[in-house]
Amino acid sequence: MSSPISRKWEHAVVTGGAGFVGSHLCKALLDAGAAVTCVDDLSTGRPENVAPLLDRPGFTLVQADVSQELPVRRRPDLVLHFASPASPADYLRLPLHTMEAGSAGTRNALTLAHESEARFVLASTSEVYGDPQQNPQDERYWGNVNPVGPRSVYDEAKRFGEALTTAHAETYGTDTCIVRLFNTYGPGMRGHDGRAVPTFVRQALAGEPLTVTGDGRQTRSLCYVDDTVAGILAAAAHGMRGPVNIGNPAEISMLALARLVVALAGSSSKVRYIERPVDDPAVRCPDITLARDKLGWEPLVGAEEGLRRTIDWFRAEAARG
Repeated sequence: MSSPISRKWEHAVVTGGAGFVGSHLCKALLDAGAAVTCVDDLSTGRPENVAPLLDRPGFTLVQADVSQELPVRRRPDLVLHFASPASPADYLRLPLHTMEAGSAGTRNALTLAHESEARFVLASTSEVYGDPQQNPQDERYWGNVNPVGPRSVYDEAKRFGEALTTAHAETYGTDTCIVRLFNTYGPGMRGHDGRAVPTFVRQALAGEPLTVTGDGRQTRSLCYVDDTVAGILAAAAHGMRGPVNIGNPAEISMLALARLVVALAGSSSKVRYIERPVDDPAVRCPDITLARDKLGWEPLVGAEEGLRRTIDWFRAEAARG
């Protein structure tokens, strides 16, 4: 396997840059020598995520709602559109905001990229596949999505964003790329954001029962955040339009994940079964053939190592109060 493709960027704009994945992207770009403008309305992003970056040369934090405006003064050569509530707890609480970020927010980010002649990367999601009838899912699969279910505000916002990005490239020649991210996890997640990994880790460290939905046989693929960021930047550098899956093809059931977290945390927590959410996918696993072949990318961090790092981070955060 060759090394992922890299490229030198002068100035990157990261919308949603104070969010979980966005903040890791900001740091990686700064480490690579780029100036970074982080645009975030802090509705779900956290100032703590970018606090260590505020004193670094070249980093600028702009608080703004990208669906209303994108107040960027310096011309970028890379625009990464990651602004959106991404956890069920957030997009169910902010349904209209989620759809506006995926529609007007995507339009504004595309306009900035086009007018600046910059490379544009849309953060899409495995949720565009819905409750898939194909496993693993490759990029040619159109998905099985309920357009009016409770998850639809996120699913359809991302599907619309993909359509808008594609239309912009076809109509204006904008240099675009779509990355579909699968269940990223790692340090920097919020313990109460509603996703499985931070929920299980928080519960295990507190000695609480781990709340597994349904019978726990539904599966996910978990990609450690450093691997996700490397895949995103490889796709940005390549020049491909996509969509391209960025995720870890190692599939794990939610019950197995809960038991693994308990073991790695050294916890005595038990499992408690709760009602499964509406339209919760039965399977979720990426086919990453395209990313391997075109980008030279594949995940390097296995579940045990990634979860161990994540648990250590949560434990340190708890110790800091």
